[in-house]
Amino acid sequence: MNQKKIEEDTADKFPRLKKMAATVYLCQALTFMLAGLPLLVSVVINFYGRNDVQGTWLESHFNWQIQTTWITLAGFALSGITFAMGVGFFILLITVVWLVYRITIGWYALNDEKPVK
Repeated sequence: MNQKKIEEDTADKFPRLKKMAATVYLCQALTFMLAGLPLLVSVVINFYGRNDVQGTWLESHFNWQIQTTWITLAGFALSGITFAMGVGFFILLITVVWLVYRITIGWYALNDEKPVK
């Protein structure tokens, strides 16, 4: 498939793909109300649409979101494991602040239609 055909296919799918990225940021934000389930839903959405965004600025968002999900889940797990030692609360606090930061930076970049850095 030539580059022009790929660009046309991506342009047709662009609104749907941008909506998928926005949905993932929403799922990540819902983590604060519904525990870890929205994070798992978000990573499934990311992997579902990942091939369609290759070579576009949305690819950076999908990669950013996947990385955010896995690191957040690891932070939650580590926090749970170390909570009885008194360290877990601080790990949880750092994880939550980090998640808010990642969602905020990603959301603003998505709204500006720019890659996330």
